[in-house]
Amino acid sequence: MGLRIVTLLSVFLSLWALAVAESIPKTDYDVIVVGGGPSGLSALSGVSRVRRTALLFDNQEYRNAPTRNMHDVIGNDGTPPAEFRALAREQILKYPTAHIKNATVKSITPIGNAEVSVFSVVDASGKNYTARKVVLGTGMRDVLPNTPGMEEGWGKGIFWCPWCDGYEHRDQPFGIIGNLSDVLGSVLEVNTQFSDIIAFVNGTQTRAGEAQATASHEDWEEQLKAWNVKIENRTIASIERIQDGETHQNKTADLQFDKFLVHFTTGEPIERNAFITNFASVQRSSLPYQMHLNVSREKITVDTSGMRTNLTGVYAVGDANSDGSTNVPHAMFSGKKAAVYLHDSASKISKRTGLTPRELEKEANRAIGRNLEPQWEKVQKRN
Repeated sequence: MGLRIVTLLSVFLSLWALAVAESIPKTDYDVIVVGGGPSGLSALSGVSRVRRTALLFDNQEYRNAPTRNMHDVIGNDGTPPAEFRALAREQILKYPTAHIKNATVKSITPIGNAEVSVFSVVDASGKNYTARKVVLGTGMRDVLPNTPGMEEGWGKGIFWCPWCDGYEHRDQPFGIIGNLSDVLGSVLEVNTQFSDIIAFVNGTQTRAGEAQATASHEDWEEQLKAWNVKIENRTIASIERIQDGETHQNKTADLQFDKFLVHFTTGEPIERNAFITNFASVQRSSLPYQMHLNVSREKITVDTSGMRTNLTGVYAVGDANSDGSTNVPHAMFSGKKAAVYLHDSASKISKRTGLTPRELEKEANRAIGRNLEPQWEKVQKRN
């Protein structure tokens, strides 16, 4: 009698699992990744390693494209970004479930039912693709002023990240470009690499500007004096490159010798070898807004435990998300973490019916959330 009950129960559970599986809509891919930078490539690699079918869209626009070399990327220190991406693609595409298409995504629309998330993804040619999960690695775009020479020097002696670009210009005459209120923050980032520093505040040293600086750092004047930082308040007219660090280098010592003249609307120019800047950045893609994702201070809000957004089945990684870091190692980390969590979340099947996709995701998260942390730690240790 007991054996018969067990057999009947086994048959029932098999039929139930088959019914649930049949209720899941068929899609072209398990995952669609949007963005071909380090975060998107990392996500594609992660899901491909567990044989999820995945398609990555790459519009070939990259925040670090102007940069000569990547730095602070262990094992790839000094590698040009294009070489890094090309090698990553070559290695990832050896997995038969991985696919890459050079195209721009124009829209992403949820089309799922009450039991599972499904998305329609349309590219610039109008072709439609479907997937159960979406990863956005769409990145950020730096908003540069229209100062002549700024864009030409961007990433090649003029930069915003001292970890990425500062070391190769260490101990050279240095400049900070930005509002007065941002100067001290930059000084605290670069003072171990530079001692001859001029802050080009472009006319923002006014009463209002000084009040704003005081609101940010009450002792900003004393701090700048202590670091021997000079303030240049004249209005910048243009920045002229007079020497290119691409051709003037000491490769043995990892030094690049760029030189620029800062021209003003009045008076004589000032020569500097490199600059750190304080400019705004915005979402490179309109997709987060089109999809009604939560965006705060130009960052897609995510649950950092798994890089999930407020829309079920959608993850955001790299610079575009809100977890507070912007560099290549972070981008790869966030892409890999999203891959791990979406794989397990997609594998979890609910025993309850009539739930919305969001409720199903919450159930899956409850079931695997804490239990997945030790697994995530194992992944980190192995890698």
